[in-house]
Amino acid sequence: MSQQPINRSADLQRLRNEGYDVEVKGGYLLVKGVPYVTASKAIAYGTLASALSLAGEVTTKPATHVAYFAGEHPCHKDGTKMSKIEHQSNHMDLGNGLIMQHSFSSKPRAGYSDYYEKVATYVALISSPAQAIDASVTAKSFPVIEPTADESVFCYTDTASTRARISAVTEKLAYGNVAIIGLGGTGTYVLDLVAKTPVKQIRLFDGDVFSQHNAFRSPGAPTVDELRTKPQKVDYFASLYSNMHRHIIPHDGYLDETNLEGLQGMDFVFLCLDRGSVKQVLIAKLEALSIPFIDVGMGIYLHEKHNSLGGIVRVTASTPQQRGHVHDKKRISFGDEDAGNEYQQNIQIADLNALNAALAVIKWKKLAGFYLDLEAELHSTYTLDGNILQNEDHSV
Repeated sequence: MSQQPINRSADLQRLRNEGYDVEVKGGYLLVKGVPYVTASKAIAYGTLASALSLAGEVTTKPATHVAYFAGEHPCHKDGTKMSKIEHQSNHMDLGNGLIMQHSFSSKPRAGYSDYYEKVATYVALISSPAQAIDASVTAKSFPVIEPTADESVFCYTDTASTRARISAVTEKLAYGNVAIIGLGGTGTYVLDLVAKTPVKQIRLFDGDVFSQHNAFRSPGAPTVDELRTKPQKVDYFASLYSNMHRHIIPHDGYLDETNLEGLQGMDFVFLCLDRGSVKQVLIAKLEALSIPFIDVGMGIYLHEKHNSLGGIVRVTASTPQQRGHVHDKKRISFGDEDAGNEYQQNIQIADLNALNAALAVIKWKKLAGFYLDLEAELHSTYTLDGNILQNEDHSV
């Protein structure tokens, strides 16, 4: 794991300088080799853990006084449990392979000012009985610190998951390669949401230029100077989201029947393009490769009497286990011409693009097991008038 939070934070660096065996993993600070007394009055060593509160890669004041512990419950030197710090004792999966058996609660009136104070306080409480038995035992082991490769896909630690205690659930998204084909309004919002997940790689496919009108239907706020350079969409958005996710790979060009090999190696694909004939070719290839995908679309029309827009936002998922609804029920249009569809006339609205993307990403997360999915729908439509969300084509 990256050592940046330790190197850049005075409190963590102080812990290391004083000899504590510290590591940052999955948004948690780990202090290894903490001596304690077991119920059998023996000296053992455990790992203390605390969720990290960070601003960038620098620690802030701890948001919670609770700490976790891997090992038996610490005891006094006579083998009786240290009940004053007891909080919970059960199997706790913090994600990233971090399994804890206990959580402790020792809260100063003003809370802990930093992680040095928090760690030093808990280590003193846990280790003092062990030191009463053997004065030579200590958590300050001054371990050899070896450089390690940063295995995180993020440029900074995901403290949102650790703060919400859902790291183990978030890990379900840490797999394979995800492709986003088409970086119009909806595709860019899909990228915005997927870039905040620990997928191994995100590949972007589009051959268009990022123009001024794109700025009004995509996330973010480009500067005038950025618009004047007329960057390719894939390059612009790859650069923007590479500030957060390390493995975003742009492919400047359109996918069609001449270069379908670009789909090979993908584990999931978001289809965010409006040309039905190209979509038909891509879907045939995805099905042949047994790759699950989600197709998004909108049908927007101008209601002349009220001079307002109406329409439907659609999300259709297809998995190797269930493909028939796409073709049998014609859930996805493969035509290029639709005179009644204002969306085809390049009228896109940022909020609908964002909604379309959010519904698609939520469905993807359901398929990954991140969200509960008892209904297991594969086709959803949202109708503007009436605010109606309808689910169909349930998995069998």
